Amino acid sequence: MIAVLVELTVVGFGTSAAAPANPGLNPPQWTATQDGPPKYPGVAIEPSVSIRMADGTILKGDVYRPADTSGRATTDKNPVIVNITPYNKLISIVADWGLHIPVLTPAVLDFINSLNFTGTPISGIRQFQDMIRGGMISSFGVDRKLVQSGYTQIVVDARGTGTSDGTWQVFNDIEQHDTLDVLAWARNQPYSNGKLGMSGVSYSAINQLQAAAKQPAGLDAIFPVEPMTDIVHDVVAPGAGLGVGFLSLWLSLVNGLNKVPDLQGLLRGQFDQAWLDSRVKDPLVFFNQLSEAIAAPTVQSLSPNTRELIQVDSSLRKAYLTAASNVKTPAMVIGGWNDIFTNAEWRALDQLSGLSADKKKLIMGTGYHVTPGADMGNSGQPPRIDVLQRAWFDKWLKGIDNGIDRYSPATINIFNGGWVQADSFPLPGQQYRRLYLNSDRSGTAPGAVADGSLAATKPVTAAKWTVAPGLSTICSNDAARDSTGILAVFPGCADDNRIAEQSALTFTSPQVSAPTQISGPINVHLNTQVDGTDGFFSTVISDVSPDGRSRVISTGSMTTSIRNQVEPAKSGYSSNGDLTDPYYTLDVDTRQLVKPGEISMLDIGALATGAVLQPGHRLRVSVYSMNFPRSISLGPVRADSGLLPEHVVLDPNNPSWVNVPSDRPIA
Repeated sequence: MIAVLVELTVVGFGTSAAAPANPGLNPPQWTATQDGPPKYPGVAIEPSVSIRMADGTILKGDVYRPADTSGRATTDKNPVIVNITPYNKLISIVADWGLHIPVLTPAVLDFINSLNFTGTPISGIRQFQDMIRGGMISSFGVDRKLVQSGYTQIVVDARGTGTSDGTWQVFNDIEQHDTLDVLAWARNQPYSNGKLGMSGVSYSAINQLQAAAKQPAGLDAIFPVEPMTDIVHDVVAPGAGLGVGFLSLWLSLVNGLNKVPDLQGLLRGQFDQAWLDSRVKDPLVFFNQLSEAIAAPTVQSLSPNTRELIQVDSSLRKAYLTAASNVKTPAMVIGGWNDIFTNAEWRALDQLSGLSADKKKLIMGTGYHVTPGADMGNSGQPPRIDVLQRAWFDKWLKGIDNGIDRYSPATINIFNGGWVQADSFPLPGQQYRRLYLNSDRSGTAPGAVADGSLAATKPVTAAKWTVAPGLSTICSNDAARDSTGILAVFPGCADDNRIAEQSALTFTSPQVSAPTQISGPINVHLNTQVDGTDGFFSTVISDVSPDGRSRVISTGSMTTSIRNQVEPAKSGYSSNGDLTDPYYTLDVDTRQLVKPGEISMLDIGALATGAVLQPGHRLRVSVYSMNFPRSISLGPVRADSGLLPEHVVLDPNNPSWVNVPSDRPIA
């Protein structure tokens, strides 16, 4: 392992009394605490409690309280953990029940873990087995061990979802005010001691940061697993390319689950007519906006509800941008390099600028959206997610000095490098260097549309390479990422990009002779030409092993007409002035179309990554004109581009390059 990784794995801040030592990567006492004898013998559940919002709308929540041996809730006052979900709190009840059936549950889990699909086309199922072991399910819904240790947990269906009344508001100002109302209600219940925490995964992680940014009274700890802070940039339209794969799946899931009635209420002979009326009124929330974004031929044909998503000054866009710097609540963030929200997660330590290092932590694994924690909990890995959650709440809600405040700020699973700990991310010791795209054949990508090279020097031969829209990316890491990880059961696509590269231009570096660390965002500076008045380009960065496997480590996309929308104050630059992390306004009203055949220089920001190129490995940049299902061009862009072939211009006088942060030169 390279020297910088050796340095990073030395997990200590010093040994003086004023600065106690870092507790290490996986302190055994935290797991022992979570798995040890409970303080309370049981859990009492009060289902479908009505919580009235400021406008009179009723949300429904299940309350889980510590109980005595007879099952009666204790009268003790404890901290309250709130989880607000759009996925129907019934799932939490079922998961809690399924994970705690005496004898049967351990037997079923042992059987699941015994299944071995190694060597089969579906060997990726292993990550789902590991996810169950890694503690994510407890954070998604209810953690019975947490309740029995002396916490009350409340799982609430967001407005218009699950069993709650009203119309789903999808993160807007109304929903954010609902979250504050729920927190105030929870804090004033007779079983509350006034201290609040928030937990949950994905949607429930996003609204944690939204709430904490408003600094509500009593909110003393949050534990967001897979959050994002800039909804349009992070997932709706990164690079102005519509995230159709994930959005279609996600909207179908939420709109489907919100049709399941309150079964617990029905069993008691109760039926909520207001719930039914709201579901009939708007049965497919946000599908109109999605279908318009896909099919509308012009910007003018978009409805006002859809236009506000792509207008930078709209009230909805402002609601979708979380002011993370306002967060004063201690936050531990769990993310993943294969997650759909990676763009936000890796930035957590910088974005949470209002918190000191002891109050903010980032755990960055390699999991997909549905498999966080799959690489946690074993020797040489961080603790399980439920273990970390318990330790975090014990520290900040109960004042227990368990050392988690001294845990390293950044704990990162590096592709091909293992887990490391550091004070920040990107990891130290990186320098941005250009690798120029040129037409010299690398001989490593025979299936690509064209096989070029990456070199430390500018090309000497001019060329123009053409790439057309193709569907080979259906079998890709990006497809697995946008399916939330479901398609990752097929590692032949998720872990090897060679099939997808049949629709791409590829540019591959020479082999590295020593371990080479890459840490941070990557930018592809591309000289392009389109035959229409707009275009769409997608880039994928991969690690190519000696056997030819191309494993994706980063991905990005960009629409030609937003090339004028770089916001310097929000973008990253290297010491020589090159863009390293471009941030675009994404404003439909200031698009800048091109003349057919006109040369356009694009800076295509790719996700940050943490990876090590091992000796004999190469770095590859693949360029596509479509990347379905991860991202497609918006309807108006597609109409302007005509889905015509697009071109990469390799000009010695105006070269293209990829700007890579590494600890040593790659070429």
